Amino acid sequence: MKQAYSMWVLVLLLLGLPVLASYGQQAPPEKTVSGNFVRVPFAQFASQLEAQTNYRFYFDPKAVDSLFVTVQVQNQPVRAVLYQALQPTPFRFGVDAQNRVFISRGTPINPDLPLDFFQPQGAGGVVPDFEDEPVAKSAGRSHLVSAAEYKVYEIGLAGGAGGQATLAGHIRDSKTGEPVVGASIYSESPNIGASTDQFGSYSLTMPTGRYDLKIRGVGIKNTRRQVVLRGNGKLEVEVDEDIVTLKEVVVEAEKDKNVSGLQMGVEKLDIKTMRQVPTAFGETDILRVVMTLPGVKSVGEGSTGLNVRGGATDQNLILFNDAPIYNPSHLFGFFSAFNPDILQGVELYKSAIPAKYGGRLSSVLDITTREGNKKKFSGSGGIGPLTSRVTLEGPLAKDKSSFIISGRASYSDWILKQLPSKQFSQSAASFSDVTAHLSHEFNEKNSLYLTGYYSTDRFRLANDTTYHYVNQTATLKWRHNFTNQFYGVLTGTYSHYAYDVTSTNDIFTASQLKYAITQTNARADFSYLPNSRHTIDFGVSSQLYDVDPGSLLPQGDSSLVKPNVLAKEKGLESALYISDRFDITPRFSVSIGLRYSLFQALGPRDVYQYEPGVSRSESSIIDTVRYGNNKVLAKYHGPEYRLSARYSLSDNSSVKASYTRTRQYIHQLTNTASVSPTDIWKLTDANVRPQIGDQVSVGYYRNFKANTIEASVETYYKSMRDFVDYKSGATLVLNPHIETDIINAQGKAYGVEVFVKKLTGKLNGWVSYTYSRSLVQVNTAVTADMINGGNYYPSNYDKPHDFTMVGNYRLSRRFSTSLNFNYSTGRPITLPLAKYYINNALRVFYSDRNAYRVPDYYRVDLALNIEGSHKVKKLAHSSWTVGVYNLTGRRNPYSIYFRSSNGQIKGYQLSIFGSPIPTITYNFKF
Repeated sequence: MKQAYSMWVLVLLLLGLPVLASYGQQAPPEKTVSGNFVRVPFAQFASQLEAQTNYRFYFDPKAVDSLFVTVQVQNQPVRAVLYQALQPTPFRFGVDAQNRVFISRGTPINPDLPLDFFQPQGAGGVVPDFEDEPVAKSAGRSHLVSAAEYKVYEIGLAGGAGGQATLAGHIRDSKTGEPVVGASIYSESPNIGASTDQFGSYSLTMPTGRYDLKIRGVGIKNTRRQVVLRGNGKLEVEVDEDIVTLKEVVVEAEKDKNVSGLQMGVEKLDIKTMRQVPTAFGETDILRVVMTLPGVKSVGEGSTGLNVRGGATDQNLILFNDAPIYNPSHLFGFFSAFNPDILQGVELYKSAIPAKYGGRLSSVLDITTREGNKKKFSGSGGIGPLTSRVTLEGPLAKDKSSFIISGRASYSDWILKQLPSKQFSQSAASFSDVTAHLSHEFNEKNSLYLTGYYSTDRFRLANDTTYHYVNQTATLKWRHNFTNQFYGVLTGTYSHYAYDVTSTNDIFTASQLKYAITQTNARADFSYLPNSRHTIDFGVSSQLYDVDPGSLLPQGDSSLVKPNVLAKEKGLESALYISDRFDITPRFSVSIGLRYSLFQALGPRDVYQYEPGVSRSESSIIDTVRYGNNKVLAKYHGPEYRLSARYSLSDNSSVKASYTRTRQYIHQLTNTASVSPTDIWKLTDANVRPQIGDQVSVGYYRNFKANTIEASVETYYKSMRDFVDYKSGATLVLNPHIETDIINAQGKAYGVEVFVKKLTGKLNGWVSYTYSRSLVQVNTAVTADMINGGNYYPSNYDKPHDFTMVGNYRLSRRFSTSLNFNYSTGRPITLPLAKYYINNALRVFYSDRNAYRVPDYYRVDLALNIEGSHKVKKLAHSSWTVGVYNLTGRRNPYSIYFRSSNGQIKGYQLSIFGSPIPTITYNFKF
């Protein structure tokens, strides 16, 4: 009972009310109660009394769930009714001056407090008014946020009874004011809940009544809010950051989401989790971390190109605050293009892609930034062997507007100068990027968000060729809440990627090769939550592509290079979509969606027509059709289906299934197996058809040990058609008839993914194993265009076996260690098998395409994280990360190449990292 007394004393303290009445005291004149109650549950009995009077009841629903009331009264005061109803039971009541009724078991609650209760012990002073100052400073802040758990919030107009009501609001960090994404707010009885979106907002539609709402989130302390929901209203929640302790780390955000959630094939990572994975050069690299997830692969080291479930690298839509990114890497793939200090989290959709996304076949990688500290000015940064970074953030108008700006730069030239080879010691390599984000909340219905990003890379090889490429994006969002159940987001984005390759070593061949692609996008997305069983999303989007496919221009007056400028390409892709998530029963849910996309290739453009039935070449051109500016030269359209279902076998296990059709109207053309900054993008047109993919997935999900261990097994089958493959000896750069060197292929991919994840305790991490195949077939009516006789052959990224283990162990509050282990089958290659002569000319006979493989790949990384002292009042908080990439020094083969020497063809193995790479990084935060 001492705990019960303490809890209610806290309630009275937080409400800040003088207590003037107790059990048995006289009350002022009040409304009377009439009714015939026969075995009525106490919660319903209390609601009926509240409807007839101005009394409000406060009790633990679990404590009274077995209490039933049988009483007949006519025009009697509330106290008399309660006495008759509770006298035969062990429950008692207390009433304060404002007609608040407190129900307890056993001893009745006495609302009277000592006169000196509000005086701090041992010192004079005044206790702050908790309701007038919801956020105190320093240590008081945590106390007040915690104290909010004991306050009862009345939502909506008083006197409402029955029906449904919607509770909406935001969940924010109490120290920074930033939204908490992916946090869960839910009621256990009835079982209704919601998760916060990228803006930290939520919406719950429930029957009116009293609720004990639980709030859980990654990196935040568990908390609760007690509400009496009488009608539609708002509840803003501030939460404390969860401080890592020596004993354990408990992460309960969406703790059963992988079981109860409808979405499958989705992986969510927050920046705190990603920081624990060791990477090359000591800097957190989100793309490297994503590659440790099941079903995600890369062709080799030094590449940030993602191959997801047997798809090509161009089949992934990478979004940075909703703006597409065409080259997600720095320094030829050794660093990702995103500064980790500004990131909030990453979501990867591998199957059951939401209907709002489109334009790619394999996956969507959605990367979001933080909004910035809305409470105070702060900063962070880091210094490593190759890069340094700094981030500044703070409020523009406290609790309303915030900014965050982050910059990063490299200084890798000093390493190149240490290498013995002149080819590298006379080279130079550098990159830099800057990201800025502004957010402003006009009122509870309107918010504005603006993001800008710019990055540049420059690499010069031995004073000869200089590579330079840039990424530019901008995003503008306006969110409007029409009601608690209906909101919309208008988004405009701009993306630009360009590169130039300049060669000036020989004044007679000096030249510059240029390429650029620009994409502007406008979209409107809406979400409507009519009740707790339905979530309806719908919207429309349109994006314009402008492609400069290439130009070669002479550099200097002495250059003999002939100018070559290809005609520009332009296309318009539009789509509309609608989807509905429907909970048919508490155990069975379905999501049905339809996206309809339309692509129009636009002029001005010359379109070549080829002789049918023969292999396309310049000699088979039979006509040329000229289209004027913005004239439609080709049009493609069709439906894209989204269907998924979840059935819960028990509280900790479920099965899910999904079917997804996607369409892609843009193709990446590359001469390399991995992503290169000099790759080009080709729009669908009259001679190049769009890609179409279908994927079916089935999975089993199970949680163990109170949801602290998540396990899943997913299997999938994917078919793809009309993606791009190449003829032997294809020329992709500055080819005005590119359709003569590429061919439409079809393919299939299938596999099984096993994933076990533990994110609690001193020892945490995940283990994944993937068995998958990715096969290509080019079987056309033109025999000359067939590859491997029209039979299936492995794609460049077909790696059947892949095993990854990521483990973290916290030795103490300041020391932790991380281990990363990767193993995968070697990627396919095509080998020369023999040489022969035709008309005295030496020829090489090659194997079937991708008939052989390079040796298997494995790598071990190790890191030690050292945090500074955990003093609250410090000028800056710092940490050190010491690691070794490729601990065993294995020379993993990246590729195999051949040279002819003295009449013999000899093979050589190329390794990117052939020895251990030690790194040390200093991080700070103030």
